[in-house]
Formats: sequence, C-alpha cells, structure tokens
Amino acid sequence: MPGTRKLGRPTAHRLAMLRGLVTYLLENGKIETTVTRAKEVSALTEKLITIAKENNLHNKRLAHSVITKEAVVKKLFDEIAPKYAEKNGGYTRVLKTGTRRGDAAEMAIIELV
Repeated sequence: MPGTRKLGRPTAHRLAMLRGLVTYLLENGKIETTVTRAKEVSALTEKLITIAKENNLHNKRLAHSVITKEAVVKKLFDEIAPKYAEKNGGYTRVLKTGTRRGDAAEMAIIELV
C-alpha cells in the first residue's frame, strides 16, 4: 500500500477504508472524499492501473488483493487498463471543492481522467 498518511485510523481500518474507496472509484469513475484520502486513493489507483496494463494471472491476483469486488477487477483489466495503454501515469485527477459544512474538512473529487 502506498503512502505514509495514517488518516487517524488504526492500520486495519485504514487499509479496509482505502480498499473500499479504490473499489468504488474504479467501479464508478468518480468519488467525493477528503483531500488527504483522495491523495492516498489516487496513488493506490495509479499503481493498480499500471499493474493491470499487463494482463496475466499474477497481476490479476495482485489486483484481487486490493479490490474487493471481482466484477471491478474484470472491468479494470478489460476496460480501464486498455484505455490507458499508451499513457505512462496520470490516470487520476484530484479537484478540490471547498470545505465540508459539518467539520470544515477540505473536500475533493477524485476521478479517472
């Protein structure tokens, strides 16, 4: 798992949260979350897309270790990775949207480019 941000959570909770966010991002193409979470999710998603560019069993098992839904892994290898075959990185974009009303946390939208 990339990054060194702890996000105020125990390790197991943090990893589960990041896995869920990455799965949701690859499934829907866009999510809204806090800026720090978005940066962590962006790094992890970029690594997964780079892995998925080479379609073999080992890389599929690596993707399954992070992504929680089998259908999303299939979508990653069949639709998302071929779209970025010619591109070397920069698959995600983080757009800051302002602050959340409840606790004034900086919010961002992360999307696949």
